[in-house]
Amino acid sequence: MAHSAPVTYDRGVPTAGDARAELYWERRGRGEPLLLIQGMSGTHLAWGEPFMSRLEADFDCVVYDNRGIGNSAEAAEPFTIAELAADALKVMDAAGLETAHVLGISMGGMTAQELALAAPDRLRSLTLGCTYPGGPGSSLIAPEDAGPLLEAFSSADLDRVFKAAYEVNLSPGFRADESHFADFTAMAGALPARHATVQLQMQAIAGHDTQVRLAEIAAPTLVVHGTADKMIPVANGELIASLIPGAHLELLKDVGHMFWWEQPDRSAELIRTHALG
Repeated sequence: MAHSAPVTYDRGVPTAGDARAELYWERRGRGEPLLLIQGMSGTHLAWGEPFMSRLEADFDCVVYDNRGIGNSAEAAEPFTIAELAADALKVMDAAGLETAHVLGISMGGMTAQELALAAPDRLRSLTLGCTYPGGPGSSLIAPEDAGPLLEAFSSADLDRVFKAAYEVNLSPGFRADESHFADFTAMAGALPARHATVQLQMQAIAGHDTQVRLAEIAAPTLVVHGTADKMIPVANGELIASLIPGAHLELLKDVGHMFWWEQPDRSAELIRTHALG
């Protein structure tokens, strides 16, 4: 969902944070507070209307664009996943959320791990989707899958980027319906990520390692992972669930990386049941 074309950031939007990380955020729905943290190159639009519409009846949903992405200010300097967690707290503060349920997917799940460790008193519950703990026994996208995606990014050809991202993020079963590609490209093209920012995100991901600290997470935790995930193999979700005390693991059979995009009803229901009981 990234490319190297210039992006004009809208600075006339609600923001949190400071000049180094001015973050766009918005909210919708009513109910208990839910902070949603997106992954690498994803904007607030990447949650998709089918998924968000199923959450807003039960949750006061706060979504935002990570630093350097979407409507947030450009990121010129390297950052860590821990700094992204500090960004998440700034969004919570700006939205007036003393505590919240937290959902983080992919890189956002790494951010949510750091958030749960740094500020345990701010979380009501934690949902970690299609994410990665770092450390021994964890692994990211295989070279044979990463190659075409990286080549597409470097080409600056939007058609190639969208096709490569679509193939690695969604399962073959989902992609069999050709109409889904148009929805994906509309989302990805509406607020395209800057290639330079994605490179900084990749650097942050490379430095992420919470594995030995996951046992310290006290929030009630749900781990969701698609068994057909190419970006972050399902073994990572299994490992995370085994290391967080009392965590519940939900595996979605034959579902790809963007599980909430493929199964919005089931994904929303899993979060609702976990957070609200």
